[in-house]
Amino acid sequence: MNKILALAQQHERALALFAVIVLVLLGNGQLAITDPVESNYALTAKEMLASGDFTSPRIYGNYWYDKPIFFYWELIASFQLFGTSEFAARFFPAVFSVLNVLETYYFARKLYDRSTALVSAILFGSTIAFFYLSKAVITDMTFVFFFNAVLIAFYLAYRSGRRWLYVLAFFFSGLTVLTKGPIGFLLPGFILLVFLCVRRRAKELLHMMWLPGMAIFLVVGGSWYYVMYTLHGMDFIDTFFGVHNFLRARVAEHARDDVWYYYTLIFLVGFAPWSFIVLYQIKKRWAELKARVRERHFSDAAIFLFVWAILVNLFFQCMATKYVTYTQPAFLPMAILAGRFLLPKMRLVKRVAACFYVLYAVLIFTAAIPLCDQQSGRSTAAALRNLNPDGALVVNYGDHNNDRIHYRTSTVFYYGANIPELIGRRELDDVQPGGMNWNAKNVMPFLAYEDMPAETPIFIICETERLPFLRGRLADSALEKVYETHDTTIVKAIMPQRRISDTADGADGEASK
Repeated sequence: MNKILALAQQHERALALFAVIVLVLLGNGQLAITDPVESNYALTAKEMLASGDFTSPRIYGNYWYDKPIFFYWELIASFQLFGTSEFAARFFPAVFSVLNVLETYYFARKLYDRSTALVSAILFGSTIAFFYLSKAVITDMTFVFFFNAVLIAFYLAYRSGRRWLYVLAFFFSGLTVLTKGPIGFLLPGFILLVFLCVRRRAKELLHMMWLPGMAIFLVVGGSWYYVMYTLHGMDFIDTFFGVHNFLRARVAEHARDDVWYYYTLIFLVGFAPWSFIVLYQIKKRWAELKARVRERHFSDAAIFLFVWAILVNLFFQCMATKYVTYTQPAFLPMAILAGRFLLPKMRLVKRVAACFYVLYAVLIFTAAIPLCDQQSGRSTAAALRNLNPDGALVVNYGDHNNDRIHYRTSTVFYYGANIPELIGRRELDDVQPGGMNWNAKNVMPFLAYEDMPAETPIFIICETERLPFLRGRLADSALEKVYETHDTTIVKAIMPQRRISDTADGADGEASK
């Protein structure tokens, strides 16, 4: 046993990396594609692959401009390698999760030493946020890797005087813009500018290789945007930059989340368990830390990491739209700062991380897989394929009375055919995309009640709790419940020859009385 423990200590970095790889891949083939976010990415990549057009994102057969292209390219490549599956969709988020851990280790090693690097990497790779993002079919792990690479390359150039590293920072900034948008240039630039001003080294800006750097940035980060503008004109500009960047910054997409303490809570939960351990250690060592602050005993590296972490949180706190993943770029500097702080507690760090890795592995099978099934239309799509071998029309009955539409894109992803959203003709203008508003997200196809084919079977997907409203709306139709779960019902309907009237109040109002 002693020999085994000694061997494990000799290869602890390799074992830690192996544990990360196992965790980020574990169960990925069983985690269903969920709504409302993952399914948009997965369906877009699936349709791009089917069309052979790898330039213009498309969904439901239409172009759409929600996010830049890089993450879609990842998904397309993965679908080509592994087939269109859950494992394929989650493959590159897992890959970039591992790369983020290695990136944390690399930068901490450059700033401090191997022990600090190991602790920092362990901290970064064992947070709750890391566990979630390593398995989520979203852009964040890719974005965070490139974003961090920009600032790492900048700081190493600043510290060493090797100016070619500034060019590398521009290169990674281009990839960040290609993954997430203008924020990939603006926010790293803001961070490094504030840092240089704090250190009274603003003249360093003159040495940042702007000419070759901007040339590389524009080629890497700007080429796709130029091509999209030439292909789609102002429709692309207005939707991508107008709605999904400018509007998102000014108008809260989810008003309930636009509170001043939002990202404080995200830090406490997302950086757990280390957020609570660090806060406890700060309390214990408060006198020591106060003395260091009084003496201004902080290195350039520590100041850079502080500025980086704080500005990411402040920047996104000022944005109207808030998401749980937005401040993930602050986790690398926080992990290194916390790693340096917890270095004397190396044994505690290893034990806590090991316990949480076991917990995460258990949660994948006991919680994550069931929860993903609940948030996915995978089972609904399977039922539709069994119920509808002849390919009859399938539609969705949503809710347009609460400023949202109950529509599962994942059902379309798994079913393999478009599913129109039912709506009255008078309501179409209220929900269809157009103008600077959140209707730009309603890119699913619509079908008016008045245009539903008569005397032929139609399958209608409906939230189980909304079924009485559907029956009220289609009171003159023959409806048969053919599938039901706790939250989803499929109804087989045959419409009468006459059209459904779309009155001002609608039958929804009658059903609710």
